[in-house]
Formats: sequence, C-alpha cells, structure tokens
Amino acid sequence: MTWNMPIAVPGKYRAAVMRFIERPCAHCLLSLLALAGVLVFSGCVKVGPDFDLPETQIRQQWIEAGDLEGQKAPVNYRKWWKVFRDPVLDTLVQTAYAQNIPLRVAGARVFEARARLGIAIGEQYPQVQQIGGSASSIRESEKAPSAPQVTAPSDKYQYNQVQAAAAAGWEIDFWGKFQDRVASEDAKFLGAIAAYDNALVSLTADVARTYVTVRTLEERVQVIQENVDLQKESLRIAEARFKAGSANGLDVDQAITQLRSSEAAIPPLVASLRQAKNALCILLGMPPGNLDHLMGKGSAIPQAPLEVAVGIPANLLRRRPDIRQAELQAAAQCALIGVAKADLYPAFSLNGSFGFLSSDVGWFSLGDITNWSSRYYSIGPAFTWNILNYGQITNNVRVQDARFQESLFRYQNTVLRAQQEVEDALTDFHQAQKGLSRWTEAVEAAKSSADLAMIQYRFGATNYTTVITAQQALRSGQESLAIDQGSVPQALIAIYRALGGGWELREEKPFLPTAITTAMGKRTNWGGLLDPAAVQPLDNQQLLTPDW
Repeated sequence: MTWNMPIAVPGKYRAAVMRFIERPCAHCLLSLLALAGVLVFSGCVKVGPDFDLPETQIRQQWIEAGDLEGQKAPVNYRKWWKVFRDPVLDTLVQTAYAQNIPLRVAGARVFEARARLGIAIGEQYPQVQQIGGSASSIRESEKAPSAPQVTAPSDKYQYNQVQAAAAAGWEIDFWGKFQDRVASEDAKFLGAIAAYDNALVSLTADVARTYVTVRTLEERVQVIQENVDLQKESLRIAEARFKAGSANGLDVDQAITQLRSSEAAIPPLVASLRQAKNALCILLGMPPGNLDHLMGKGSAIPQAPLEVAVGIPANLLRRRPDIRQAELQAAAQCALIGVAKADLYPAFSLNGSFGFLSSDVGWFSLGDITNWSSRYYSIGPAFTWNILNYGQITNNVRVQDARFQESLFRYQNTVLRAQQEVEDALTDFHQAQKGLSRWTEAVEAAKSSADLAMIQYRFGATNYTTVITAQQALRSGQESLAIDQGSVPQALIAIYRALGGGWELREEKPFLPTAITTAMGKRTNWGGLLDPAAVQPLDNQQLLTPDW
C-alpha cells in the first residue's frame, strides 16, 4: 500500500511559490530554492549503522624473522626489485607496468567505479526532470456523460490539442539513503583503486619470479651442456684406451650411455625455458617472441642480499592493497544497510510541473499556447510510505546485514592469510639460504672427485664405473645448486609480494596510458573524470557537485 499526502508548504514560502507562478522573478526563485534547501538539509537522520572494523589477530613480530632486519621500521618497499641490482629486471618491470593488459583492465575498472560514484551523487538531486510536448487530435464519445446534449452530430466532439510542459520530482534525503549510497559507491571506488594496486603488486612479483625462472633454466641448460662436454672427453679417452687394448668395450658403451642420457635431458629444459619466456612476454603485454633485445644473450641468476628488512606484522594492515580492498568492501556493504533501512520509513519529496496547453475548441486556437493565460501548474511536497510490504523491506535489511557480516569475516581472513604468506616466504628464504650453502660445498667436492676419478682412469688406476659415479654426482650437484640459486631469490620475491611491495610505482601516474584515455575521451563524453586529479577520494560532504 502506498500513501500519497501533500505536505503543507511553510507560510513564509507559500507566497513565494504563488508569486513565482504568477510572475517569475529572481527573488521568488531564490525563495523556492531556499525552501528546497530547508527540506534537504533540515531533519536529515542517518538510519544506517556506523562502520567499525572488527578486531584482528596480529602478531607482534614474525616467527621466522631470525637474523633478518624484522623489527626495523620504517621499511621502503617502493622498488624492492632493485635489491637484486639487475638492470634487465628493472627494464622488464617498467615495461610490464607500461604494457600489461590485465593491469589496464584494473585501470579501466577504476574509471568505471568513478562513473558509478557519479551516478550515486546524481541521485541526491531531483530524481525526476522531464521537459516535453505533444500534439494530438482527439474525438470524444458522443455518449460520454461530459458530451454536450445536442440533437445532431457536431464538431464539438472532435478537436486538436497542443501541450508543452516541464516536470520535476525531488525525493528529499531525509533518512540519509542517498548519502549512504554515495558512501557505498565511494568505498567501492577506493576499493577499485586498491584492486589496481594489488594487481600491480602481483605483476611486479610475477615478472621478477618469471625472470628468475628463465635465468635458472638457462643456468641448468648450461650446467648439463658443460657435463656433456666433459662426458664427450671421457668417451674419447675410453675409446682411445679401448683401441690401445688397455680397456674393454664395456667402458665405451657406458660412456656412450652416460653421454646420450645427459644430451636427452637438454630438450625438456629448453622447452620449459621457451615456455617461461612466452609467459614473460604475456606479462610484458606482447605476443610470444624473441626477448634478446630486452634480456641480452644470457646472464647469471639474480643474487639476493643476505639480510632483508621486513618490518613488523602490523604494517600489513596499512600496506597490503588486498587488505585495504577487503576493508573497503566491508565499508561499502555497511552503507547499503542504511540504504535498505531507509525504505522502512516514509519518503518525502517535492514535486512540481509547469506547462502550456491549448486547443481549437470553441473560440480558442492552437496558437494560444504562447499566451500566459494558457499556463497550468502544480507544486507541493508529498510523502509516500510503503506500509504493507509483507516483510520484504525488513528481510532486505537482514540480507544486507548478513552480507556485511560476511565481508567482515573475509577481512579478518585476509589479514590472517597475509600473515601466513609472509611467514611461509620467510621460512622458504631461510631454508633456501641454508640449502644453497650446503650445495655449494657439495659441488666443490663433487668436482674434485670427478677430476680425480678421470685422472685415475686415464692411468688405469680405476675402472670406468668410478668415473660414471663421480660425474653423475657432479651433474646432480650442479643442477641442485642451480635450482637452489634460483630458490633464494624466488623466496625473497615471495616475501616482498606478501608484504605488499611495489604498488607505489603508480603514484602520481595515471591509471591508463594517455593514448588510451584520449581515445576514450573521443569515443565518449567523460567530462573531467579522465583527469588524474578527478580520480581521488571525495570529501565527506552532504551534497556533492554532479559530474556532468
């Protein structure tokens, strides 16, 4: 059930309303605007809850900090990849930032969210505004009660009519419904910025991780190729000894088997290397192709520093974009509770229409529409109240509240998982460092053993099985060393990713390249929203200027 009841206009403004209708003037218009202002800004009651973040469990320090500079603050993660001192990596990160397609998608969503915020801001102003006109030919029924009582048909039953009018309706934000919707869309807009920052954190980490993978695979291919060269020399010695009669054919067969086995290990690694480079190309926003112009012919695996500053766990709440995004999503949902609650109360509005109407009935003519006497109008406040909503509005409030509680749980879980990611990465970093030092010692010993076994075999002091065992141990150790040389920087990259580093790269820079925003501006009237200064948090005002 809907009730419509006119609300009396205060006497102070009633005369201004009538004077404006009779004779429009600036003074009367200002009085009407003052009336609208009184209705808008007086008696606004916020019915929705205030947003408060729930308590979260944050450790005072990292469990796995160890010898890291874990308690030193503040820590700068702005360009964390520079700790590797690798110019190629620096170039790759900058190229990805400029060209990565998913990052541009996140940037476009920022502008989408800003436009949606503009829609919510516009809802604070007269929601109905229409200007129109019509022309029609009308014939009334001769049997209608209002028809003239004549004995013969007459043209009095048929006439033409023209009309031009304007109408407006303004629902006053008495319960803060439209303000809450603006607050919700503003939080979603800020959440879109946080999502962009989170995409940038992931992008920089993915570029660095893939780059280290490429360098690690290159190192492993080189290790096997060096072993192939070593085994070719061993085969040559075995064949020479066989021809000299100092060795049997078994040594030659074993040498060939070992050599071919090592050669067969290269193609899978080359395939993985090609796939890693293809993945890097996609991150750089380009089709798979040759990256020699960016990466050069080859380079060593990036070296991680021994000590890393990781800050304290509480900094995660301020730094990680995904935590900020979860918080803003909860704030946006909290505001929607107020929007739903406002429907439980009466809606107050100011409605009006003004126009001209004329017909050709009797001594009137269609041209009379330009006469002031042809005017008509209606103006006055009203309210509507959906009383018998059968629990629909109440249950909608409950739905919004349940969704808000879900978003609070997601926020708390995001904080917990963020701490887990940091701890896991710190553990990997520590263990990878320990494994690297052990494999370095093992490879040095394996190399000495392989050299000694080859010398002994050359002079007949041992059989070829000893050579095979020593060379296999050398190859296995060198491959494991290469893998661990890549694991250390990979773990460090995971640490910086978990700490939320790298999103500062976009500070004071547009979310989309200038060429793209220029094309968007030519395709659609974006007003001033494509200006980087327009994509900023809004002031907490009651009534914001529309984004025309």
